[in-house]
Amino acid sequence: MNIHQYIINDVEPLDIKSQMCKAQEIFSQLTYSHLPILEKGAYLGCLSENDAHCFESGQTLEVVKYSFTVFHVKEDTHWLDILAVFAQNQSNIMPVLGKNNEYLGYYELKDIMELFNDAPFMNEPGAVVVLQKGSTDYSFSEVAQIVESNDSKIYGCFVSAYKDHLSEITLKLSAQNLNAVLQTFRRYNYEIVSAAEEDSYLDTLKERSDYLNKYLNM
Repeated sequence: MNIHQYIINDVEPLDIKSQMCKAQEIFSQLTYSHLPILEKGAYLGCLSENDAHCFESGQTLEVVKYSFTVFHVKEDTHWLDILAVFAQNQSNIMPVLGKNNEYLGYYELKDIMELFNDAPFMNEPGAVVVLQKGSTDYSFSEVAQIVESNDSKIYGCFVSAYKDHLSEITLKLSAQNLNAVLQTFRRYNYEIVSAAEEDSYLDTLKERSDYLNKYLNM
């Protein structure tokens, strides 16, 4: 996947000698959360929109250098890691630096999100299954073996949460043989936190519960 094509330079980074009014004007025209700041061509950090509107318009950026937030990705950073940096900094713009730390441009969050949306995890038809098991009691190799031994396929798999020494694992699977996959997970002591409606095990439990309630109410 060639992510470099998403590097853009529609908005030029501001020079440290620029006045704050220039940043304020750009923010008023665009929806960017941050703007990159350079000094003699070298990337210093980003000025946030919230901070920009708190300063006097006649001040230079150099005076408020202490308020810059320093974050960036490199040109060879994987798009999943880029998404993580976006989230960590609550930004919708991401400066990109080259191998020698030269400023190359920036990514927009919406462009990187489109890459995620194009991944099989998002657009392949299938079933989302959420499992839970002790953090030291599972392995991805075991998860894959259970799925593939039932002639199903994994489109994506990641740890979605940790809680009380338990790991929550989210899977995107092909829909075929889903019931067999789920029942095999149960035999391996995985808890099914959520799954598709086709889970016949849950349907059976519901039917038995309804029957028991009907019997008790006779």
